[in-house]
Amino acid sequence: MASLELRNVVKRFGAVEIIHGVDLTIEDGEFVVFVGPSGCGKSTLLRMIAGLEGISAGEIYIDGELVNDVAAAKRGLAMVFQSYALYPHMSVRKNLSFGLETMGAPKAEIRNRVAEAAEILQINELLERRPGQLSGGQRQRVAIGRAIVREPRIFLFDEPLSNLDAELRVQMRVEINKLHRRLGTTMIFVTHDQVEAMTLADRIVVLRAGVIEQVGTPLDLYNHPANLFVAGFIGSPRMNFLAAEMVAGEGEARIRGRSGLDLAFPAADPRRPDQEKVTFGVRPEHLRIADPTSAMLTGEVQIAEHLGGETFLYVSLPSGETIVVEIKGQAAVRSGERVGIDVDASACHVFGGDGLVIGRDAGSELPSSAARGEQAPAQAAPL
Repeated sequence: MASLELRNVVKRFGAVEIIHGVDLTIEDGEFVVFVGPSGCGKSTLLRMIAGLEGISAGEIYIDGELVNDVAAAKRGLAMVFQSYALYPHMSVRKNLSFGLETMGAPKAEIRNRVAEAAEILQINELLERRPGQLSGGQRQRVAIGRAIVREPRIFLFDEPLSNLDAELRVQMRVEINKLHRRLGTTMIFVTHDQVEAMTLADRIVVLRAGVIEQVGTPLDLYNHPANLFVAGFIGSPRMNFLAAEMVAGEGEARIRGRSGLDLAFPAADPRRPDQEKVTFGVRPEHLRIADPTSAMLTGEVQIAEHLGGETFLYVSLPSGETIVVEIKGQAAVRSGERVGIDVDASACHVFGGDGLVIGRDAGSELPSSAARGEQAPAQAAPL
């Protein structure tokens, strides 16, 4: 097991900077997920940690040791790739043992490590098969087993579930979670799927365009997004956003939107002149269907998704904006119906014209941009 520290890590391809001065500390035994849209730099950052990609500037420390010039094979890390990267002509047993054999490990030790990995992953009956005789989930288990036998200080996962179907993805998420609890080894997992991030991580690192937007526990990011990007990326369905204005008043401000939105905003910070135009954010589960004659918002149901345990209503407001309402259970609402919507004001967020949340709670974990003197996002302040 090991800790990891990145200090102002930069990656350039020619004149183009891809990773912009990332600072991050990962504690011993922690499960950290890098999440973000395609092209945000999460896989590049992982490869730099692994030593498979050189860094242009900055420092990487593993257990306090600077490893910038340490070869990938000497860093004590193991990586599980998206493509599995198994040897098709070798048996599962040989795939698991081959890396140890090339390192010159004793035969008895190899046997013991392979047997232990097979037991952990429940692939004992597959040891004499070849990869072509395995299902996708079985091949992924073998790829993880090949990493386990190396007994690495840190596991690195590069979108390992993206080739699996939906049911297998859920199953493998559970298996990886169990593996982490059993081994207690530091793990870094890259994905573009925020559901994977929410279900696996001790902490999530949200990246966009090579910059860390926010770091925190899954529920911290869900309940206290630092900015508009994090608020929209974390959560499924995503947070609803409505264009609004912040109107100053005696001792408070009010948030008013084009479709009848009108809520008090007891912000601790005074309203900034450049943030009169704001974005109001509320998650689908914080809206409720109400009597149209008395509700704050009214609209027409465009689509009603009846999923059994829950119902999602896509409601068109008079302003032309669409919001999603989550209803627990099986709601008797159909497309084309006019509905009223009330808002849980205690669970809403307001974002300024710069995309940052208005109001700040103490203890916010700021992204690396703060260290470079840029304006860093604060945590959300509920209405």
